[in-house]
Amino acid sequence: MGLFRRRSKLPPADRPPLAADERVLAWAAAGNGEGDGVLVASNRGLWLPGRGERLGWHDVLKAVWSGRELTVTLAEPVTERDGYLVVADAPAETYLLLDPGELPHQVRTRVTGSVAYTAHHPVPGGAGRIAARRVPGVDGLTWTVRYDPGTPADDEAVVAETGRLVAEARAATTPADV
Repeated sequence: MGLFRRRSKLPPADRPPLAADERVLAWAAAGNGEGDGVLVASNRGLWLPGRGERLGWHDVLKAVWSGRELTVTLAEPVTERDGYLVVADAPAETYLLLDPGELPHQVRTRVTGSVAYTAHHPVPGGAGRIAARRVPGVDGLTWTVRYDPGTPADDEAVVAETGRLVAEARAATTPADV
């Protein structure tokens, strides 16, 4: 017998309503195996227990694998500004995965792969992370800013500096022949 055992197929009852061009990459039962739900990673995003819709890979700010638990922190929209969205951390969701299979690896690979640009910058009174993410079905990059705790996000100087930094990052990531 080989080093890795073959993973069984996702039971039909646990299969989320996939789009026509979507395929399951990995899955794992959450909890103690008594119906806590199933996490499913697809080429288009992540399906979490108790949610009727897929979360795009670009919606995941952080995913941490402890060896037994997968903790997922989603981006929570705060406000939309000219050319970018300000986001904050939604409450972290933790799932115990007793037989994780390839799920943690796929989550890491897909979240990381959605990031086209990321940089942390000081702004007046604090700092923030500017990120550009690839979103399936969307042409170009989607830009977000996540301010560090305590940064006065609505301050005029912060808004102006953030706008300048996003414009600078966009210019640096736009191909010259476009």
